[in-house]
Amino acid sequence: MKIYHAPNTRSVRIVWLCEELGLDYELEMFKLGDGSMRDPEYLKVHPMARVPSLADGDVTIFESGAIVEYLLTKHGNGRMRPEVNSPDFPTYLQWLHYAEGMIMPHVNILVVETRLLPEPKRNPVNIERSTKQLTRMLGAVDKAMDGKEFLAGNFSGADIMTGHACTVGARLGGDISDKPNVEAYIKRLNDRPAMQKAWAT
Repeated sequence: MKIYHAPNTRSVRIVWLCEELGLDYELEMFKLGDGSMRDPEYLKVHPMARVPSLADGDVTIFESGAIVEYLLTKHGNGRMRPEVNSPDFPTYLQWLHYAEGMIMPHVNILVVETRLLPEPKRNPVNIERSTKQLTRMLGAVDKAMDGKEFLAGNFSGADIMTGHACTVGARLGGDISDKPNVEAYIKRLNDRPAMQKAWAT
């Protein structure tokens, strides 16, 4: 199994998940914005020249959420996802997809506006709006985490997706100063050895 990976990107989620599941993998390493990601051979793997992508035998798949679902279904052996008949299953699905649907669009804008664009081209209106919206999105997680350790019962793929998004969102300026549940949740996840290894990869 091969993970196409660049540090500090969504591919951290896939390394983290494989570490949690104890799966063997190799890494094909890139740097963010690496020109080799636009090589014709890699464009066959990911047509948008991004990471993560996963090669597993004859299967090639991209998009982090899809890869998380694939790995848990194919290699999870029932781990890290509730049974379909469990009352936690709808909650699991909701938070599995919340990361990309609600948090990461604002993270993307902030990365572009505060990290990738030179300062003269940055748009302060975009930065202010996305910071405000990101803070709102983290607020919903804070409410959901009240009295909980993880989002959907036991530690699951939903935490891989939304936990990673919360971590990145807070680093980029999402205000968690009044969100003790999110703050504790981020710390709890980042204390996990598998997540620490993924961040260091």
